Amino acid sequence: MADAVAAASPAEDTFPKLLLRNARIRGDRPAIREKDLGIWQTWTWSEVADEVRAFGLGFQELGFRRGSRVAIVGSNRPSLYWAIMATQALGGVPVPVYADAVAGELAQVLADADVSFAVVEDQEQVDKILSVRDRTPTIERVIYDDPRGMRDYDHARLHPFTHVQEIGRRRLESDPGAAEAWLAEIDAGKGSDISIMLYTSGTTGRSKGVMLSAERCIAAASDTVAFDKLTDRDEALAYLPLAWVGDHYLNYAQGMVAGFCIACPESMETVLQDLREIGPTFYFAPPRVFENNLTTVMIRMEDAGRLKQRMFHYFLGVAKKYGERILNGERVPLGGRLLYGLGELLVYGPLKNVLGFSRIRVAYTAGEAIGPDLFSFYRSLGMNLKQLYGQTEAFLYVTAHADGHVRADTVGPPAPNVEIQIAGSGEVIFRSPGQFVAYYKNDEATREAQTEDGWVHTGDAGFFAKDGQLKIIDRAKDVGKLTDGSLFAPKYIENKLKFFPNIKEAVAFGDGRAFATVFINIDLNSVGNWAERNNVSYGSYQELAAHSDVYGMVEEHVASVNRDLAAEEVMAGAQIRRFLILHKELDADDGELTRTQKVRRSFIAERYAPLIEALYDGSDEKYVETEVTFEDGRKGKIRATVEIRDMTEVPHAGGAREAAE
Repeated sequence: MADAVAAASPAEDTFPKLLLRNARIRGDRPAIREKDLGIWQTWTWSEVADEVRAFGLGFQELGFRRGSRVAIVGSNRPSLYWAIMATQALGGVPVPVYADAVAGELAQVLADADVSFAVVEDQEQVDKILSVRDRTPTIERVIYDDPRGMRDYDHARLHPFTHVQEIGRRRLESDPGAAEAWLAEIDAGKGSDISIMLYTSGTTGRSKGVMLSAERCIAAASDTVAFDKLTDRDEALAYLPLAWVGDHYLNYAQGMVAGFCIACPESMETVLQDLREIGPTFYFAPPRVFENNLTTVMIRMEDAGRLKQRMFHYFLGVAKKYGERILNGERVPLGGRLLYGLGELLVYGPLKNVLGFSRIRVAYTAGEAIGPDLFSFYRSLGMNLKQLYGQTEAFLYVTAHADGHVRADTVGPPAPNVEIQIAGSGEVIFRSPGQFVAYYKNDEATREAQTEDGWVHTGDAGFFAKDGQLKIIDRAKDVGKLTDGSLFAPKYIENKLKFFPNIKEAVAFGDGRAFATVFINIDLNSVGNWAERNNVSYGSYQELAAHSDVYGMVEEHVASVNRDLAAEEVMAGAQIRRFLILHKELDADDGELTRTQKVRRSFIAERYAPLIEALYDGSDEKYVETEVTFEDGRKGKIRATVEIRDMTEVPHAGGAREAAE
């Protein structure tokens, strides 16, 4: 079978048509894997086409109609991907929902999308849907994949996934025209049809249903498959949430276009182990995953022997000096190449093998800014790690680094066939092959987001560097000024803080105030390991966060960020003057984060208003009571007296504030 990139032909303008193409030209190649009960199971493209057809024909027998919207709820499972494919084949619209969404959030999406059917992973998701039946009256049937715990349920409107497939297979056996009817359904699909509806994360308000058409999705995926030279010999680990545009683009769309295999982990708890076993060639992870991996490596090295530690750090120095230059194809002295090759044998290779990165050809990170040192660390090991910037409304890619032209402080130039402009307000706007059609039932929001001539507002402020690569500063609406006129870009400050492994989350305040302040969440794993090594006892996150030594550690990190800010003329006036460590972790279940782990800034400002005022009224501490949601849905309260610490402003080059004014 040829390894070359096979671009979609004009006739292959929907994903079901691509599925048929893959079954025809690479039928015996692996399409999807799943680890179940410790064993990897594999389906070829031909087998996937059969599984999808069986489900689709059974789905029709249960009342599915062209145009129906189908909720897909659960983690990455082959059956849920097959449900997406079958829904598209029958002219319906899949609507993935985050598996960890609480019942209320689930009901909001299902009601807004006018969902008629739901295909879910297990009993937990069934229970959530049944608990909101009064708010989702349009749902006719629920289909579930995992039958455990479902025996005693009323199955009048509940169906096992395999039972639906059995209905479809019986129809194939009894009706000679069923197979042709299935092909006719696929052939009736048009590129202009809505292929999927993905809901925005709701960072700035109520989530919106982003409608994406088949031909635009395929056009965008085809561009990046060619850009990164992906083929049917590649493999990716499908662990990203089904409801996030990243999974539907990076795994589903690119996998369908290129014909590569996606592997579903056994569970979210086994992702790292499954990653090592699969050894993907194409990989995506947010910066936090790369941070956690590095933290784990460094913690393990603390327990290694002195000789191993010395060798490890020596060759990391070699990698730092030569690694990125070799990866970029630059000239490196022979001695440097020989040393680096020895490091590959003794350190870099074994380390990548432990992390599951040995076979990676192309890797991306996005979602938040990644620290330059962290980014360079992985690239210095020979890992082709790049950045991209994207949005659901763009069908992900707006920018992407090209091989050999990678910079840690940018998100790259425009992706293939994408146009970008910087509006007069400093906002980034774009036009792209994959951009959305409209927001579902929200014409006003569509008009606000998309101009008449097709430019889409990102809501992000940015600028182009001299080499044409884009730099993102912050959300445009969040960029403000201190009372003395100094520029205040909260996300810029927060990302600098989050470069430290001990800091998991940060929320900065300062717009319209005299100085900048921050809330900080410590990283429980990283700080917990520090506590264990230093014989610091604690019983909870709250207790560890309040520990004086932890405050001292975070104070050093804040001081380091202030030194960095002082060296930047534009940002020097926004140094952090006061900070506190929150008594609880920010949590999506409490409404403080979106399901994609983005900070809901306005909600936090309202919820913790007393703490914000304490940061500005000179208080040394503040007593608070905060309502929390436990895993079982019960509500409770956390009570704490939160310490507030002052920071000394670092002297900086004169004129920064005057320039800002």
